[in-house]
Amino acid sequence: MTLDPTLMEAERITRTEARNFYYGIRLLPTDKRQALCALYALARRIDDIGDDDAPLETKRESLAVVRKQLSDIDASTDPVLAAVARTAHRFPVPLEAFEELLDGVEMDLRDTTYETFDDLRVYCRCVAGSIGRLCLSIFGKGSDPRAPLFADQLGIALQQTNILRDIREDLLLGRVYLPSEELDRFGVRLQLDDSGALHDPDARLAAYITFAADRAQHWYDLGLRLLPHLDHRSTACCAAMAGIYHHLLMRIRDNPTAVYERRMSLPPREKGRVALSALAKAVLPV
Repeated sequence: MTLDPTLMEAERITRTEARNFYYGIRLLPTDKRQALCALYALARRIDDIGDDDAPLETKRESLAVVRKQLSDIDASTDPVLAAVARTAHRFPVPLEAFEELLDGVEMDLRDTTYETFDDLRVYCRCVAGSIGRLCLSIFGKGSDPRAPLFADQLGIALQQTNILRDIREDLLLGRVYLPSEELDRFGVRLQLDDSGALHDPDARLAAYITFAADRAQHWYDLGLRLLPHLDHRSTACCAAMAGIYHHLLMRIRDNPTAVYERRMSLPPREKGRVALSALAKAVLPV
């Protein structure tokens, strides 16, 4: 079989950059692994544009370039776009999901704030529900018409985990994703103390994080309904990717103050255990 250099480049990017997702992606057969890597590589590029230190107008222009490339993706000579185009010919990839991801990143560029959780859910659906639906196009959705909904809900669960993990880092960047109505209800004022850690003298922020983590758990319960509708290898992949983030959420819920000083992450050994557990539970055929 001839190796496609564009797919190989996309897999290299994913293996290097997807510190959590690649633990699951590598459980897929070659064709699906390469396809999912292609989608990840483009999603990563879009996300990196939003997080770059470039001037705001430069970032907006870069996002506009990606939008234009997506409109005629088959003509692109860019390795990542070419890999996505090839993938879209082999799998039913909803390319419009990348448009939603672009919309979400543009919300960040506008310094959008969120009054209610319903407002935040729109953002989560753009930046993470879109990824869930892209993944589903590679996994295959079986016969249940609700599969795209479940994939969307699982993406929203993962994004809530990211938001709780990154409260401090986002605040340093001038971003607040936590709904203002909820912060007011809990009496939380997000600020840093003299050491640069999140300031929470009355444990109100800790109480809020516990509340928000319990809500995220509900979204995992909704989204994980997807697993029975996937084939064995896709089940293992999805369970591993979601499992790593779910383990992280449980740690945050059990110890909210752990996010006050640094960005939490699971050690590689624990991520590996989650992936192996997902593989075993999927009961892969020999």
